[in-house]
Amino acid sequence: MRRRPAGLPGALDVDATLVMGVLNVTPDSFSDGGEHFATADAIAHGRLLARQGAAIIDIGGESTRPGAPRVDEDEEMRRVIPVIRALAAEGHVISVDTMRASVAAAAVESGALIINDVSAGLADVDMGTGAARLRTRRGTPPVFIAMHWRGHSDVMNRLTDYADVARDSAAELATRLEALRASGVDDDYLVADPGLGFSKTGDQNWEVLADWTSLRAAGLPILIGASRKRFIAALGVDRDAATAAVSAVSAREGAWAVRVHEVPTSVAAVAVGDRLRRAAR
Repeated sequence: MRRRPAGLPGALDVDATLVMGVLNVTPDSFSDGGEHFATADAIAHGRLLARQGAAIIDIGGESTRPGAPRVDEDEEMRRVIPVIRALAAEGHVISVDTMRASVAAAAVESGALIINDVSAGLADVDMGTGAARLRTRRGTPPVFIAMHWRGHSDVMNRLTDYADVARDSAAELATRLEALRASGVDDDYLVADPGLGFSKTGDQNWEVLADWTSLRAAGLPILIGASRKRFIAALGVDRDAATAAVSAVSAREGAWAVRVHEVPTSVAAVAVGDRLRRAAR
């Protein structure tokens, strides 16, 4: 498994799992909708995430929680571009969480180094070719995070039939990765995300997370995004503490990054997981 994508600053080129802090510039995200909806509040929270140890700030303007309605392109732009521009100008590594090629292009032009597309190019037919043409301010292609996805938020909970969820979702994601490569996306800049919480039941999410053989099948860096999701909440314990436990396991297994809302506990958790991984060599 390739541990790290190309094109990111040297400070991120480390043999350790990175923490990606979530910054939702939305009124309706499932755990923090509205908290950082104003541009100034979003910028302030992005700075806080960085101070807490987030190596990457993932900025999104459209909720992907189950049942969430889509926002139009102009509104998504209005929400995220000023925040990306401000935080990137301060030197923070920015990821844009979007399914639209136009938003991705504007975000990269504004300083984002990473495109995080939960649909892996399925939601916008222009995403793959558009991303392939882009160059960041570093002169490199943007990193492209491709997630396993079967449909939009209004239908995804009905799309949970699998013969073997871990193997089937890995195979479906592999098909999307091949399509992105065929569109011109450079393999060295690809990251795979198994799509925890998307078109999967609670039990199926745990099955995916338990099968690291399938997770590694693409041979790419892996992003794990379990933070505060419904299958985590179903444990009946503190969601951030449980998320940190997933972060520790993910680091132990060699994930490139974990995407979390609450950064400090996952920074500590990945330090433990990374140390155990190194000790086991």
